[in-house]
Amino acid sequence: MSLQNLRAIAAIYKFELHRFRRTWLTGLLVPVITTSLYFVVFGGAIGSRMTEVDGIPYAAFIVPGLIMMSMFTESIFNASFGIYMPKFTGTIYELLSAPVSAAETVIAYVGAAATKSLIVGTIIFVTAHLFVDIEVAHPIAMAGFMVLIAVSFCLFGFILGIWAQSFEQLQVIPLLLIMPMTFLGGAFYSVHMLAEPWRTITLFNPIVYLISGFRWTFFGKGDVGIEFSLAFVAGMLAVCIAIIGWIFRTGYRLKK
Repeated sequence: MSLQNLRAIAAIYKFELHRFRRTWLTGLLVPVITTSLYFVVFGGAIGSRMTEVDGIPYAAFIVPGLIMMSMFTESIFNASFGIYMPKFTGTIYELLSAPVSAAETVIAYVGAAATKSLIVGTIIFVTAHLFVDIEVAHPIAMAGFMVLIAVSFCLFGFILGIWAQSFEQLQVIPLLLIMPMTFLGGAFYSVHMLAEPWRTITLFNPIVYLISGFRWTFFGKGDVGIEFSLAFVAGMLAVCIAIIGWIFRTGYRLKK
């Protein structure tokens, strides 16, 4: 990779982060307020009646789910909006005609979106300590899992941004698919609490494996084995990279 291409990646990366800095107050304040409300409603109201889940205090149990839920949303929104705007304004033609490869373009846009997602996830993690004492059993694994999730969902958001042909389509999958799957994926409860056949049906929800794996990094236990969670994340990364490679080879919706 030449110095010129490194500068191109840095330019796109800085531009995307600059957009985040212009709205940093909203971008950081909203997750803090939302997290606080979740702790008041779920940690306070429900936690007073259900004190523990799998031997873990309920208020601490929901922390990984809250972080993942926000990171899913932030990753998809930032990545999809970042690549959709050049399509909407027509500046994508300049990007496609520039001496920058598809891999370098993806690294820049996905890297910036993942950075913003990780910042939000970290802010929520810090905010959670205002409401509950929580210790992380595997801090290095937690950081690594956060990075993997951020990159995976930013790649997914990048695909969504290319596929979308309107602002309405940008919202369809996050609101009608990802959000419901997150609530049904064990963010606020353990899958083991469900009766059959719902317990088995829930295991077909891919979000279960992501939240469970992240919860394992906190408490050393999850609804499914950590190996299944890592396998799913690796599979998601591979599929997203393959789809993005196909998009740039065929030019699918890059110019529309």
